[in-house]
Amino acid sequence: MGSTSSGRPAGARDRDGEGRARNARPRDGLGRPLPYGADGVARQPEGVVRSPEDTVAEAQRLLDAGRPFHAHEVFEDAWKSRPAPERELWRGLAQLAVGLTHAARGNATGGSRLLRRGAGAVTQWASSAAGRQRPYGVDLASVVDWARELADEVERGGRAVDPGARAPRLRG
Repeated sequence: MGSTSSGRPAGARDRDGEGRARNARPRDGLGRPLPYGADGVARQPEGVVRSPEDTVAEAQRLLDAGRPFHAHEVFEDAWKSRPAPERELWRGLAQLAVGLTHAARGNATGGSRLLRRGAGAVTQWASSAAGRQRPYGVDLASVVDWARELADEVERGGRAVDPGARAPRLRG
């Protein structure tokens, strides 16, 4: 078996410390894989259990920094660790962050679809959660409006958006 320029045997899969398959390639600020050995941005640690308030604060920090892919990972940790009745909320917020990621990468179709899917999930959760419109301080109505407006803009323009400039204000 040959080897790659990274010194790994050809066909070998990257693994984490527990043996699970995990791509170890560095990534850019929008989560795109870079070649092995390239300088990338620090990856968001996975599996971090945060309070909902800390989740919202960390995700907002990353969104404001133009790193929606990393914000999506923060929301995904909440989606996986929070009680079942809340998971749809966090999944919807993760989809919104991924939608912004795709829009920033210039993928208008994927961006608009995920923004609309996330807005739908958040809306559905809010309607089933006894009218909770501001869970953990998140202004769901404003976030849903932001997502739908951005989806419309991305569909019309078809150009990549600046993720930091177009980041939502989670707490209004």
